[in-house]
Amino acid sequence: MEGCLFCGIVAGDVESDVVHATERTIAFRDVDPQAPTHVLVVPRDHYASAAALAAGDPQASAELVTTAAAVAAAEGHDDYRLVFNTGAGAGQTVFHTHLHLLAGRSMTWPPG
Repeated sequence: MEGCLFCGIVAGDVESDVVHATERTIAFRDVDPQAPTHVLVVPRDHYASAAALAAGDPQASAELVTTAAAVAAAEGHDDYRLVFNTGAGAGQTVFHTHLHLLAGRSMTWPPG
């Protein structure tokens, strides 16, 4: 999608620190990390939200989670948090589905 930051990363037009890639997903370090390990996992195809991805490509939706698990394991983490923000009111700022993988520190509840 034209003008989408994450589509630019997927296409290789925007520089990023890619840590893992599959045929359907790409994982890269967040530029504003909220934990020692903060990686974003995105589908290569553009979907505006997690709900849109789940409806449009359930297999890719599931692969985001398996990719995140592979990244966590590769970085030496057994404990980690996965977060989808869906909609501006929930904190989504880039409207290309992305899964946050957070690890390397204690997580509090509720998140805020």
